Amino acid sequence: MKLPELKIGHLVAKVPIIQGGMAIRISTARLAAAVAEAGGIGTIAASGMSFDELRREIRTARSLTKGIIGINAMVAAREFAGLLKTAIDEGIDVIIAGAGFSRDMFGIGRESNTPIIPIVSSVKLAKISEKLGAAAIIVEGKEAGGHLGTDISVRALIPDIKKSVGIPVIAAGGIMSGRDIVELIKLGADGVQMGTRFAASEESNAAPALKEYYLKARAQDVVVIKSPVGLPGRAVKNPFAEKILEGAAPKPESCDACLKHCERSFCIIKALIRAQQGDVESGLVFTGEYIHKIDKILSVKEIFSQFIKEAEEIN
Repeated sequence: MKLPELKIGHLVAKVPIIQGGMAIRISTARLAAAVAEAGGIGTIAASGMSFDELRREIRTARSLTKGIIGINAMVAAREFAGLLKTAIDEGIDVIIAGAGFSRDMFGIGRESNTPIIPIVSSVKLAKISEKLGAAAIIVEGKEAGGHLGTDISVRALIPDIKKSVGIPVIAAGGIMSGRDIVELIKLGADGVQMGTRFAASEESNAAPALKEYYLKARAQDVVVIKSPVGLPGRAVKNPFAEKILEGAAPKPESCDACLKHCERSFCIIKALIRAQQGDVESGLVFTGEYIHKIDKILSVKEIFSQFIKEAEEIN
């Protein structure tokens, strides 16, 4: 099957793949630009960045590609609106928002004609998003990494949500091959979003130690923890995740008030930063459900070639 283009408003991606926004600082300019150059939509994970850092990342990505560049921001972040406005001021192509839902973001996007794509996990929220002006929706199933909004498989969610809206529907969660992409397109998806496979790419900003850790992860190592954001989150069961599961994670000694609402059971921002920097013992390693299927660190170009080839081998 030849993979179709993905059209979102005035944007056209030659390959229907959006790279997931993985914070903190795993998906930065280099990864986003590589995905955009390969024909997909590259995203910079804005959460945890200062406005100036986000500006620099967007400008760096622009210097590396003429492709489609977006940002992904957590609605739960206190500076959510500021991150959106900063990205829009820099001429970002598209904004993806998850870990919560904001009605205000659609108005912010409308002012500059910037497409807004919320991440949803229900027919109800899909319909609300379309009514409020979403350019497309990302439907994330239980297989996804990071913060989760459902315990239902993306394959069960896509058909009903596709019937309920008239805007593009992008599937996310557990997509690791060209075969997965074809299967979801046949179920009604217009494209897919993939995070974990790109976290384990050459262009990922994850430290080498974290990338090697991804390759060692087994299916039984993946657990669901409770995030201070108030949502469940999928992660690798390392010593820090075990402490979270036991309710024994160290409480924050200081707080930067980076989230709108935080249970302060542990500092998620600092835990994610530790992992990104290669501390796989005391960092929080977010991951998708099928990380065990990754056995090699590849370049983004190689990943795209592999997926396209696998897809074309299917009728």
